[in-house]
Amino acid sequence: MFLRKSTRLLLVWSLMLLLCSLSPGKTRKLQRIAPGSWGGEHIHLDVSAEDAIVEYDCAGGTIKGPLNVDGKGRFVWHGTHSMEHGGPIRSGEPSSRHPAIYTGWIKGNTMTLTAKLSDTNDTVGTFSLVRGSEGRVMKCR
Repeated sequence: MFLRKSTRLLLVWSLMLLLCSLSPGKTRKLQRIAPGSWGGEHIHLDVSAEDAIVEYDCAGGTIKGPLNVDGKGRFVWHGTHSMEHGGPIRSGEPSSRHPAIYTGWIKGNTMTLTAKLSDTNDTVGTFSLVRGSEGRVMKCR
């Protein structure tokens, strides 16, 4: 059976990618983040064994776990981000929850984290956090 040239090329590339991913030299060892607190200016991250809770000034979020980093300390985590406001939440008030992507790296006891809303492509911010710190968050009033 004959395949079109474009189909053969796609099959060859797919096979090459599969073989490269199975190569022992290309294996990236993932390491799980230990439970605990991380904090910085305008942010607090509380990591549990399963997930994490993020608190910002007038906002919050969740990160689905487990929270892993690659061999170079880099990560891409997925979760949610919600804007908050002072005062009570009104009945029927629309949700401010957005899907979010949290990217960055960890070097020693310092984490650089960028939060981005994946549905609008808006960047919430980039933060520097320190392991064991509670951070400094000013909640809405």
